[in-house]
Amino acid sequence: MVKKIRQFASKIPKTTAKSVKFCALGILLALFCGAFYIFILKDLPSPTWLSSNQIPQSTQIFDRNDKLLFTIYAQKNQTFVPISDIPVFLQQATIATEDKDFYKHGAIDIKGILRAVYANLLRKQVIQGGSTITQQLVKNSLLTQERTIIRKIKEIILAFATEILYPKNKILEMYLNQSPYGGTAWGAEAASENYFGKHVRELNLSESALLAGLPESPTTFSPQGAHPELAKQKQEDVLQKMFEQKYITKKQMEDAIIEPLNIQKVANSIKAPHFVLYTKELLSKKYGQRLTEQGGLKVKTSLDLNIQIFTEDAVATEVAKLKNQHVGNGAAMVTNPATGEILAMVGSKDYFDTEIDGNVNVTLSNRQPGSAIKPINYATGLVKGLTAATPFVDQKVCFPNPGQKEYCPLNYDGKWHGIVQFRQALGSSINIPAIKVLKYNGIETMMATSSAMGITTFTNASRYGLSLTLGGGEVTMLQMLQAYGVFANQGYLIPLRSILKVTDKDGKILEEYKPPKSPIFGKKVFNPGIPFIISQILSDNGARELAFGTNSQLRIPNATVAVKTGTTNDFRDNWTFGYTPNFVVGVWVGNNDNTPMGNLVSGVTGAAPIWHAIMVELLKNTKSAWPDRPSDIVGKIVCATSGLIPPPDGTADRCPTRYEYFIKGTEPTKVDPGKQKVFIDKTTNDLTKPRQTDNVEERDEIVITDPLGDRYCLSCPHPEPEKPSNP
Repeated sequence: MVKKIRQFASKIPKTTAKSVKFCALGILLALFCGAFYIFILKDLPSPTWLSSNQIPQSTQIFDRNDKLLFTIYAQKNQTFVPISDIPVFLQQATIATEDKDFYKHGAIDIKGILRAVYANLLRKQVIQGGSTITQQLVKNSLLTQERTIIRKIKEIILAFATEILYPKNKILEMYLNQSPYGGTAWGAEAASENYFGKHVRELNLSESALLAGLPESPTTFSPQGAHPELAKQKQEDVLQKMFEQKYITKKQMEDAIIEPLNIQKVANSIKAPHFVLYTKELLSKKYGQRLTEQGGLKVKTSLDLNIQIFTEDAVATEVAKLKNQHVGNGAAMVTNPATGEILAMVGSKDYFDTEIDGNVNVTLSNRQPGSAIKPINYATGLVKGLTAATPFVDQKVCFPNPGQKEYCPLNYDGKWHGIVQFRQALGSSINIPAIKVLKYNGIETMMATSSAMGITTFTNASRYGLSLTLGGGEVTMLQMLQAYGVFANQGYLIPLRSILKVTDKDGKILEEYKPPKSPIFGKKVFNPGIPFIISQILSDNGARELAFGTNSQLRIPNATVAVKTGTTNDFRDNWTFGYTPNFVVGVWVGNNDNTPMGNLVSGVTGAAPIWHAIMVELLKNTKSAWPDRPSDIVGKIVCATSGLIPPPDGTADRCPTRYEYFIKGTEPTKVDPGKQKVFIDKTTNDLTKPRQTDNVEERDEIVITDPLGDRYCLSCPHPEPEKPSNP
């Protein structure tokens, strides 16, 4: 067949073959031109629109019950000014940070693109991007923020057309008048009035550098946004670039860096400001700055304004009581674990309090969690075969620390408690057993569990030691609530969210969240038995009695609530996290500048009273209906010391008993052996040290061995362990 085709083709005249080729090329060219017109040119806006004044529409953010929280863009806050009214410093700062060769290249900057690719991909550094000021003007004013090849082609075409129509100074003028500077401020004049309360022509070098850094990411770098500290960092970066490009001297740079920036407050009309700004940042990342602030969006959020207001009042009231303990601030969050909805977010006691940096959202800040991280470690231990009855030797112990001094941890109360079982160790937050559990689990295993539960701040195992279980790694409150939600959801992770529905100006639904009918539609992290045991321990008032007593702020009357506290050793952070199947509540108190609180702030003071007040309010009309015992859980009577099966004779003096829950397959099968022959040091009346031969006698004693192989003589005459004085 192939031979016949070749013979036929050889008979076609060469002129005919050439005609066929030209015809095919013509068809391909026509198809390409048609596709280029349909996908690129058909709806291409005119660059003449750049000089026209388009009217934006406001975006409104509502709570879950349609109560208005904030109007992001109530009216068009944009005033065009000639470039002669814009300070030279602002022009230079903008060029230095956005497009240093603006006056040297055309519509696109080939060198800049290559430089950006080299730095970003090969050297893995983030530097000035490859887009020119002309491209950015076109993108912000004529196109969408979508990242597609077609949009990029349109951007380049329009950039060339713009460079043909307008001189460089006019392009820079339009850019400075039409770029987003955050909030309702579009253009340098509106931005200057919004942030500094003055006309743009009145700006100095320091203020100009701050404004010049905003268009790159107005939400992220806004001094009135969720992370105002980033605005200062960006300003210093702009000043450094101005110095490097010889626009200013080194002294001018240094003077501008230390010059105070008097940023105006956001209008007090905003409700739940930390939550609104957090939500606005999410919208900007997804839909772009212009659509978020001018697109007429209607945003229904998860926030319950009634819960938000109560939480704000609870935080402010209790922090005021702690003033003498050098507690300057507090924060709190409330979520629905079954749906992941954020019901309240209080980032500080007062958003508008500049003395404490109140506009910083502590619920999103990295801070050490103290012992509040322990339940994740203990849950990991259950996965690896430990049980709620596993005994631990709580006595002085040191762990090797290669290249450094041995790690010899202490309990919070500075005392040792002899034999402590898993349940009491977690419930009363005793440090030595927690460290032993982490030693048993391995740091990387605990980090993997944390990651599966939604904590992403633990990134490199080599950075942490065994103190990780005592709060040695930083977390955010938001991620901690997500993790505690896994316990509340019977082992399933439901990511937290603040946005329920977004509708555009024409009523088209851009996104809508359909909450899962059951937590089992989330990501499975644990089998149900593990969160059942952890929750059972954290809601056991008896398990926490050693540290907190029987009637602390952790006990909610007439309700079953799981709760865990955390206080860092240096008293810089104090936490309480607690939950039911319906709510997770997290509370923090401390100081934004990281100075220590007074040492009377502990697990039952500080954050706990705030948490108690919020939880009581939430449960007024809601029953904390916990799920039935999972099928993979069995109950058993065990010795309250060894955790083994009681002997048949029921000798209570050697084996007091209690009831405990176990994951099937991990329940004890060995009978408590009672007294055993061991070697005792006649001087200390305790177990001999390894390889000790002097001053030794053999006795019959009750000895407990924990999972790390440490032994404890229970029947030897140890001093009675003292109860802690400051849990």
